[in-house]
Amino acid sequence: MRNETLSAPYRQIVTEVLRALDVDFTRGLTSGEAQARLTRFGKNELPHAPPTPAWRKFLAQFQNPLTTLLLVATVISVVAWIIEDEGGLPYETITILAIVILNAVLGYIQENRAEQAVAALQAMSAPTARVWRDAQQQTIHASEVVPGDILLIEEGDTLPADARVMESIALRVAESALTGESTSVSKDSEPIPEEVGIGDQSNMVFSSTAVTSGRGRAVVTATGPQTEIGKIAGTLQEQQEEPTPLQKELDYVGGLLGKVVIAIAVIMGVTLIIANRPNYSLTQLVDILLLAVSLAVAAVPEGLTAITTIVLSLGMSRMAKRNVIVRKLSAVETLGSTTVICTDKTGTLTKNEMTVRAVVVPQGRVDLTGIGYEPKGAMEQNGAAVRDDALANQVKRALRFAALANNAAVLEKDGRWTIQGDPTEAALVVAAYKVGIRADELQQRYQRIGEVPFSSERKMMSVAVADATTTERIAVASKGAPDILLSRCALERVGEDRLPLTPNRRREIQASIDALAHEALRTLGVAYRYLDRNRVTGAITEEQEEGLVWLGAVGMIDPPREEAKQAVELAHHAGVRAIMITGDHPTTAEAIAEELGLAQPGDRAVTGAELHRTDDAHLSKLVERVSVFARVAPEHKLRIVRALKENGAIAAMTGDGVNDAPALKAADIGVAMGITGTDVSKGAADMILTDDNFASIVAAVEEGRSIFANIQKFLRYLLSSNIGEVLVMFFGVVLGQIIGLIPEEGSSI
Repeated sequence: MRNETLSAPYRQIVTEVLRALDVDFTRGLTSGEAQARLTRFGKNELPHAPPTPAWRKFLAQFQNPLTTLLLVATVISVVAWIIEDEGGLPYETITILAIVILNAVLGYIQENRAEQAVAALQAMSAPTARVWRDAQQQTIHASEVVPGDILLIEEGDTLPADARVMESIALRVAESALTGESTSVSKDSEPIPEEVGIGDQSNMVFSSTAVTSGRGRAVVTATGPQTEIGKIAGTLQEQQEEPTPLQKELDYVGGLLGKVVIAIAVIMGVTLIIANRPNYSLTQLVDILLLAVSLAVAAVPEGLTAITTIVLSLGMSRMAKRNVIVRKLSAVETLGSTTVICTDKTGTLTKNEMTVRAVVVPQGRVDLTGIGYEPKGAMEQNGAAVRDDALANQVKRALRFAALANNAAVLEKDGRWTIQGDPTEAALVVAAYKVGIRADELQQRYQRIGEVPFSSERKMMSVAVADATTTERIAVASKGAPDILLSRCALERVGEDRLPLTPNRRREIQASIDALAHEALRTLGVAYRYLDRNRVTGAITEEQEEGLVWLGAVGMIDPPREEAKQAVELAHHAGVRAIMITGDHPTTAEAIAEELGLAQPGDRAVTGAELHRTDDAHLSKLVERVSVFARVAPEHKLRIVRALKENGAIAAMTGDGVNDAPALKAADIGVAMGITGTDVSKGAADMILTDDNFASIVAAVEEGRSIFANIQKFLRYLLSSNIGEVLVMFFGVVLGQIIGLIPEEGSSI
């Protein structure tokens, strides 16, 4: 290799990438070259630092002022119990010690979270890989993959490294673990001239992502720590736990009390000794010192740690009933201090269930009600039920052919609707259900005899089906990018007629499609044609995909959760700001944010590419006024969270993918998704939403504020009670009123 690292391989043509990596496409690396690169670059494994010894992590839990005071109080209590020799057990001492040890154990458990997150990342790695070496296919352990290796990729593979696609045959990859977006991504080999984020690098595949369909070849550009997953693992290890607002307050109180305790002990001890030195024996002097120290320790609120633990534990229990599982006890309180919630869009603010909202046919537009995969809804036009039978029939015809050109299925299990296959295709199946077209009935009537799958080059899919009601013809159903599909159409279906597509009509159809796109809807065109049965033998030819009949276009979106808008409004009234940080397209993000009230009409989303060009100083100002960030990479999420914290905000961050883990770890409160979340994101988070719902976060913030207020009230009560008790004794000594404090000769305190 000529370069230690290959810069932006997605912007270079394949031959330039191969030249930079010094590899022959036809032969691949030789075994000798591969071994030399393995020695040079190291194994294809995620970075892992030597683990901290368990004893050191446990002892570290005692290094805070309040715990130190409690330990001092414990020692003094033991000494007093031994001197007084009253028999029995020092129950107060045992209780204080038990509380201190319990807190240390809880802290020790929490210390392992980063290590668990990295372990989960390592578990995601592919165990083996198929590579082209020495001009032949070889299966090797994934850890032996090196830069320059040519990967042989097919459906079902988990990718072992980051690689530049050289050859793609209908290759699609699920990158949700890395980008957080649910839709699988089509891959091709074409270079991308401009700088784009990970989610838009259509000619790159990334370590630990899964191939959902197709096959291809790709040349490895990064392994181990240099992969996108490796960078995330390294970031997780570098981050240090930061104290929560409550911990900061308790540390401050502990430090202040420590100074007060020392002052009281010194003043009382010195005052008693100086004032009455001629009359005291050595035993009485020891008693005086014990009295002074004991009264000083009485100022320490021994019950605070216990009550704090109990209140936080009760809060954890209450939050669990509101679909929030708290992994870190102090996170309960931190929620109450939260001022900003940085939330992902997909699955948190939205359903993460693609839904067809509109169908545009030659006779007009029809809206479909209902959201998500549950097949309940109806056709509406201008807010009223569709009464035009011809229009309704045209919509049904379009959705029937869309459901035929489809490989997805919708299933009901335990009262919850789920899908098999691509979410976009599933949305079409659900839409067909809503207008009375059942997938099982279609399968009974139509037998598939041929298919041309979707590819990024073609941007369309076609199937040939035999209709059981006729033996004379075969139907070809096609769906795809509207502009591509429209260019293959010669006619359009209007009622029962098939009319020529004039240039003027094509412009009108394109305008209606553009109108859907301006609503941030993802658009697909639907078309069909009939062929004589004897012309189709199985495979569909390119010629048979020409001369199609245009049926219409559908517009779909991942819709907002019904309760999300109310939750955003509730958070706003509570003084908590919500910011959307997503990997989705800016237009879609802006539309969802506006619909939920996160942004105002006309507000513009800031993209990851813009953030890449923005320095930290400008970003600190940007996060104060921007509410929507789109097409962001993992490092951008981390920078946004850090900028908010530097501005003094208490930031909560939600996420579900591996890409969210560094930001979850860096935030004051990391919130992972329980349903769609990866083990990595859960391991890095402080709390988990069992229903993946933004509204549950707002409910948890409300609960956290109540807990924070209760702890503050109890702290005031303890301090006022303890200090009042000590002040009576203290001023008694200072004013010389020491009767009852000093024992007579031969007695004990």
